[in-house]
Amino acid sequence: MEEQLCLRFNVCGPGKEWQIRVKRGKKIAVGILSAAVVVLLFAVLQRLVQPKYADDILEGNFTAEYYQETTKHDVLMIGDCEVYENFDPIYLWKNYGITSYIRGNAQQLTWQSYYMLEDTLKYEKPKLVVYNVQALTHGEPQKEEYNRMTLDGMKWSKTKWNAINASMCKGENMLDYIFPILRYHSRITSLSRSDLTYFASARKVTHNGYYMRIDVLPASESDVADPTWLLGKQNSTKNGAGEDISGEEEDGSADDDVYDPWDDIPEDDVYDPWDDIPEDDTEETDSSDPWDAVDEQEAGITEKEDDSADGGVVFGKYPMQYLDKMTALCKRNNIQLVLIKAPSLAPQWYDSEDAQVVEYAKKNKLPYINFYELLKETGIDYETDTYDGGLHMNLSGAEKLSKYLGNVLVKDYGIKDHRGDKTLAKVYDEKCRIHDNMIRAQQKELDRYGEIRRY
Repeated sequence: MEEQLCLRFNVCGPGKEWQIRVKRGKKIAVGILSAAVVVLLFAVLQRLVQPKYADDILEGNFTAEYYQETTKHDVLMIGDCEVYENFDPIYLWKNYGITSYIRGNAQQLTWQSYYMLEDTLKYEKPKLVVYNVQALTHGEPQKEEYNRMTLDGMKWSKTKWNAINASMCKGENMLDYIFPILRYHSRITSLSRSDLTYFASARKVTHNGYYMRIDVLPASESDVADPTWLLGKQNSTKNGAGEDISGEEEDGSADDDVYDPWDDIPEDDVYDPWDDIPEDDTEETDSSDPWDAVDEQEAGITEKEDDSADGGVVFGKYPMQYLDKMTALCKRNNIQLVLIKAPSLAPQWYDSEDAQVVEYAKKNKLPYINFYELLKETGIDYETDTYDGGLHMNLSGAEKLSKYLGNVLVKDYGIKDHRGDKTLAKVYDEKCRIHDNMIRAQQKELDRYGEIRRY
C-alpha cells in the first residue's frame, strides 16, 4: 500500500522510487520466466508423448520433411500410399534430371490432397502435379490416426486449419490437433527408449517423399491380395502373380474373396462416423462440425443399390468437389494436372470406378494414366516388384513405374533436365548418397535377419 501511494502521489524520494520499480520489475520478470518454464515443460511433455512409429519416426514426419527442402521442384505428387511407395524421385533425377517431390500419406483423402497442394503453393509453384485417384472412393473421414499422419506435420496456417476442419471424424475436436498432448497424454505411463532417443530429432525416412523398401514378398506367397481380377486387363491366361488361371471366368472379374485390407479389422474396432447420428435424426447438430451439414449421398456414403454393378462405388459429391477445387487451383496457377491410378492389387480398382475418372478427365481435358492397363509396358511383375504381396511396390517396382512416368514427363510435358545445374546437382548428389546408403543398409538387414527391421 505504501509503495502504491508513494508512486501514485510521487511523495517518495528518487532512490526509494527506483527501488520500488526494480522490485516490481523483478516480480514481472519472475512471472514471465515462470510462464515460459511452464510453456517449455508443456512443449517438452507434448513432444515426448507423441507416438513414434517404426521406432523413430514421429507421427506426421512424412509431411514435415517437406519443409526441410532447400530447392524447388518441377513435379509434385500428391495422394495416398500409392504415390509415396510406388514412385522414386531420386530415380527421376538420376535418369532424367527431373526435380520432384511426393507429398503423400497413408490414406490421404481427396480434400487433404487439395490442402496439401494449397500448402505447397505457398513455397513453390511446380510445373506439373500428379494426383493418384484411389482416394476418390472415400467419401468421408476414415480414422483419426490416418488424419494425423497427413495433418500433424503441416505447418500451422489457415490451410492446415481448414484441412483439419474438413477431415475430423465424429467425436474429434480442434483442440486435440492444436495440443496433441490432449490425445496422447495416456502414453506418459508407457514411454519407451525410442521416445527419449528421438525426442529432439528423428531420422530422415523419405527421399523427396518416397518411402523405400527393397525386400520382396510375391503376391503368390501372400494372403494380402488376390490378383486374379487383373486377368481381363492383361489379355493373358496368367494372373499378376504369374499363376495359370485359364479356368477362371473370361472377364476375369473378381469373386467375393477379393482381399479388402479392412477385412482383418473387427467390425467393432472400425469407427463409423455416422454411428453417432440418431436414427430419427432429431439430434441437434453442432454447426462447427463440417460433417453435420453434409448429406450422406453427397458425402459418398452410398447405399447398396447405388453401388456400381461390378462392386465399385459411385464417387460422392464431397471428394469430387475437392477434385474440382484441385483442378481449378492448378488451372489458375498454370500447372498441368495429371491423374494417375497406381497398380496396387488391393483395394480392387473396379471398371466402374475407372470409368468415372475417365469421364472426369475427358470433361476437364486432363490426362489420365491407369497403370493397371500398362503392366506390360512398365514390366511390373507382382512376383518381384512388391514388398507386401501387391499392395505397394518395392524399389524395383518403383523404379519401373518411375521410368515410365519419367518418359511421359519429358516427352509429353517437356519437363526439363536439370543435371547441368551445378547448384541443383550438388544438392541431389547428397540426396543420391543418402538414397544409396539406405539401399545398402536395408540389404544388410535382409542379409543379417532375413527381414527389414528398422525401415
